[in-house]
Amino acid sequence: MGYGLSSKMLVNLVDGCVQAKNVAVGSAMWTLNGDRTVQTAVVGVTAVKGRAAVDVVTDRMTFTASPDLLLATPDGWRHAQDAAGAGVAWTPARKLHRERLTIRAGYAFGYFVGATCADGTVGKNYVSLIVNEEDFAERYATALTACTGLSARLESVTRPSGYLKRDLPGFRVRVVSSYLSDAMRHYVGGDAHHMRQGFPRVVLRDIATFQGFLDGYIDGDGCKHGPGRLIVSANVPFLVELARIIGARFTPSKRGLASQLYVSNRWAIRGTFTPEQHPLDPPESSWIQVREVRPRPALGTKPFTFYSYRLEPHPTFLVNGHLVRQPW
Repeated sequence: MGYGLSSKMLVNLVDGCVQAKNVAVGSAMWTLNGDRTVQTAVVGVTAVKGRAAVDVVTDRMTFTASPDLLLATPDGWRHAQDAAGAGVAWTPARKLHRERLTIRAGYAFGYFVGATCADGTVGKNYVSLIVNEEDFAERYATALTACTGLSARLESVTRPSGYLKRDLPGFRVRVVSSYLSDAMRHYVGGDAHHMRQGFPRVVLRDIATFQGFLDGYIDGDGCKHGPGRLIVSANVPFLVELARIIGARFTPSKRGLASQLYVSNRWAIRGTFTPEQHPLDPPESSWIQVREVRPRPALGTKPFTFYSYRLEPHPTFLVNGHLVRQPW
């Protein structure tokens, strides 16, 4: 029995998608190492004839392979012919060529995350902040650049005021990066909407990062109040978690209005802060379902040609985003 992919199936080379038959020794392939995308090199190519194949139907596509090609599932490697109903590791092929940022923890990172949680917008492939105060926008742009390396600058804009019934001048900071927008969604639990976002525990790496978060969040949704500062938000679960971390008392509003949380300038001496380590980079893979596996015999006298690859340093590769490998 042959093993590998049928000749016309698409595999993800670093230089772009190609058919399996066109992969050559020396090519660089994309693969997954845990939940991260990495590169591996082709050091050998084998073509084998076979009379039987299977069509693997997933949530994303259908590909044709030998029955014993191995797919990465939550329970380990499983032959393609036995994969119906299982999950398979997958990454969006269209995101393989995007720029991967080096995100740096510290005060600037915390400030960027806090201000984005309070007043920012996380789009499909961008992160932005539109505010009235130029100095706030400037601090945000500086922090964003410091922690990501992305070039961020201020733009003068206008936006409507529902209270004043007219447009007001403001300032916008916007960077296009699907990697950064994916990271922000991951930090807050998948949904970056201000009313549904969870507390981003990634900012608990150290006191400096968390202090930056507090300053950024309060610049957006807070104000000075006596010897401390006051946060105003309608996202009660977010405030409950934040109150635990700073050791503050918090009582949600009972009238359906925004709630308030007082942040003392002396919160750090309470000893309630406990550092936690969470990854700064967003996961780049997920599990999708194999809906069906259909036997596909060769037609007539012409057999299938299956292509397999010897790879280093990682023995795995991607079939249009699906993680596979040849049998051992």
